[in-house]
Amino acid sequence: MEVIAIQKSVLEGMKNELKELLELTENATKKYTPIFEEEQWLDNQEVCLMMNITKRTLQTYKDKGLLPYSRLNRKNYYKRSDVQALLEAGQPYNSNSNGFTDE
Repeated sequence: MEVIAIQKSVLEGMKNELKELLELTENATKKYTPIFEEEQWLDNQEVCLMMNITKRTLQTYKDKGLLPYSRLNRKNYYKRSDVQALLEAGQPYNSNSNGFTDE
């Protein structure tokens, strides 16, 4: 076991800096907490399963602006309410060969 000795004042300084960092982190996350509490967010796989569509069809929905999404750490998230609204409106595209419904 290695023992490292530091001055008490240095240790107190480190503790204070860590406490300040924790406060900054808590304040930053408080800003976004209400967003996640009021809405359930889904990832690509959950949306595809919920809508019974392929990833390519989901990409088409995003490209056409039919399904809004948010990007966080290179991952897309969708509001459950937006997905539900698109389902209720009827899917304008499906996973057929050309991506359009047969009408």
